Amino acid sequence: MRPRNGAGLRPIALLCACTAVLLASACGGSGGSDASGNNADDGQKIELTIATFNEFGYEDLYREYEAQHPNIKIVERRAPTVDAHIKNLDTNLANGSGLADIEAMEVSWIYNYLAKADQFVDLRDFGANDLKDRWLDWKVAGATTPDGKIIGYGTDIGPEAICYRRDLFAKAGLPTDRTQVAKLFTDWSSYFATGRTFKQKVPGSAWYDSAVLTWEAMRNQLIQAYYSNQDRFLGAENPLLKKTWDQVVKGTADGLSAGLPAWSDEWNKAFRTDKFATMACPGWLLGVIQSNAGSYGKGKWDVADVFPGGGGNWGGSYLTVPKQSPQPVEAARLAAWLTAPEQQIKVFKKVGSFPSTLDAYDDPQVKSQVNAYFNNAPVGQIFVNRAKNVILKQHKGPRDGEINQVFSAALTKVDEGKQSPDAAWKQALDLADKAANTRKSG
Repeated sequence: MRPRNGAGLRPIALLCACTAVLLASACGGSGGSDASGNNADDGQKIELTIATFNEFGYEDLYREYEAQHPNIKIVERRAPTVDAHIKNLDTNLANGSGLADIEAMEVSWIYNYLAKADQFVDLRDFGANDLKDRWLDWKVAGATTPDGKIIGYGTDIGPEAICYRRDLFAKAGLPTDRTQVAKLFTDWSSYFATGRTFKQKVPGSAWYDSAVLTWEAMRNQLIQAYYSNQDRFLGAENPLLKKTWDQVVKGTADGLSAGLPAWSDEWNKAFRTDKFATMACPGWLLGVIQSNAGSYGKGKWDVADVFPGGGGNWGGSYLTVPKQSPQPVEAARLAAWLTAPEQQIKVFKKVGSFPSTLDAYDDPQVKSQVNAYFNNAPVGQIFVNRAKNVILKQHKGPRDGEINQVFSAALTKVDEGKQSPDAAWKQALDLADKAANTRKSG
């Protein structure tokens, strides 16, 4: 799910190879049986609820599934933002009732619920071990507890490339061809260095939109960012986190950041100006750029098949089945079907959410997609390549999303000139330490 109202930042957006093993749990064939051998299609009328947020693009899939399963009625509860969804989820977990049969989990917050895995169905009991090769391995790992329980099936992902303004690059004397541009950004040091060269030639434009979104891209590549593998908050003990911070705030000091709060009116309007030249760009952001820039940006924006440091992911979700569900067999079956490769392709075509399933990457509807707005960039193949370059070994602890909001808020103050980098860092460490060591009920 594209994180337009979440993703730890408070911004805001298939080919089901039904083998004999998958028929019952994934493809929804009638007459299937659950993990214990009980018949799950006995004709009894069942209502399945699914709690989502923003736009998952599932409406047509619900109707398709209901047509295949006349005894099932699907009811979606859609929250307007990730934060509203999380509030409902936490309240109902604490109350011990009220959760939907399927609860969506945004990627930046699922780590909080891995620590509460005893309140969710272990999908291995419903065939998850037979299905897990569908997905990129790091996608499966994001919903797997240290002792091997799988609590979620992966929906979409947000593999990142670099979007850039061809006209501003030309003005700075930089290459504009996307193949040549890709050679400029092998790592973050070269990305920032090119930005300083750009700034000297085009002083009226910034290099990127904000320190916060650049931080988000960089810290997501750290194997350990906020937590150790033992769920201990690292803070100042992590030199790589501080190095990342220093790179970002130095960029602000050098004028590389436009200082635009993501998803603010100011940020939205900036796409129709020459305010900045590049941005870390998950696939779902292309639609945001096009919507915001309109006719002004057509032909000016392009996408390079590169991401500094190798690969990165921003965005995506999972479908989980709470133990509160009175029909976990059918809920798990529906969750598996909704996240199957063929369904992920349909969602990709409808709302642009990039698939997390490997089989989808060989489908011409995905890999052959070209975006005319971005100078006919072969965005399908670009983001397939970017997805395969992600090596997401990072361990995210139970308060990861809250801690990231603390650091994002601190960087916003630096970007806006309201606090010095040293003072903001010290305050962020203190607030993050308190967040990491606060035990919430539920």
